[in-house]
Amino acid sequence: MTRNMGKTDRTIRITAAVVVILLILTGALSGAAAWILGILAVVFLLTSAVSFCPLYTVLGISTNASEKKEDRKS
Repeated sequence: MTRNMGKTDRTIRITAAVVVILLILTGALSGAAAWILGILAVVFLLTSAVSFCPLYTVLGISTNASEKKEDRKS
């Protein structure tokens, strides 16, 4: 499992997850929207923690600057 998420990508995901969690905790989000966005927030936190997004692998995307530098050397 190689890292395919850069620092900016991780920061955006963590920020979005925290905002969603705060909205759920304050009651601004409820019902199905809260469940769906809550699950997405957990996924964002997990993928940010390991710097790996499985969907990026399927789509051939990488926001990791160090991986892009290695590709240019090849």
